[in-house]
Amino acid sequence: MTSLEKMKAGLPYNLFDPQLHEIRKKAERLVFQFNHEPDATIRRDYLLQLGIKMHPSAHIQQPFRTCYGCHIEIGEHSFVNWDAVILDHGGVRIGNQVMIGPKVQIYTVAHDLDADARAAGEETAAEVVIEDKAWIGGGAIILPGVTIGAEAIVGAGAVVTKDVAAGTRVGGNPARVLG
Repeated sequence: MTSLEKMKAGLPYNLFDPQLHEIRKKAERLVFQFNHEPDATIRRDYLLQLGIKMHPSAHIQQPFRTCYGCHIEIGEHSFVNWDAVILDHGGVRIGNQVMIGPKVQIYTVAHDLDADARAAGEETAAEVVIEDKAWIGGGAIILPGVTIGAEAIVGAGAVVTKDVAAGTRVGGNPARVLG
């Protein structure tokens, strides 16, 4: 099993794998071009070349950062605001009519807790899912394996460490249900 296959399966894999390095190099080039392109049509083409699966009505505002890009799906009428960071190793599925504020960070990857394994490049990845009509406030951080339920609201600056039920409002660090 390749490191890419292990990554997609949620198994430990090696960050320094040559195949993963090549995918990241391609993504780095395309993200740079996206972030410096004034024409919206050309910018969208760069996102599609990355492998991002985007509904035609979805939008990602520049600047934007991602490691691979090919593990991101974005539904219709969803909007990702300025300075988003999406570490998409484990996959990120964003539903329909989702609003993601500026400087939101979505992490699907974690380094190994053992120092020697971490230094050797061992990582694991877990998918993040943001369901329909959710709103992620500016500066929020979503950690690996989290699902944000439909119509949930994540307050600005929240650090989401566990699933958020549909229709729930959370905020704080770590995020907790608000009244």
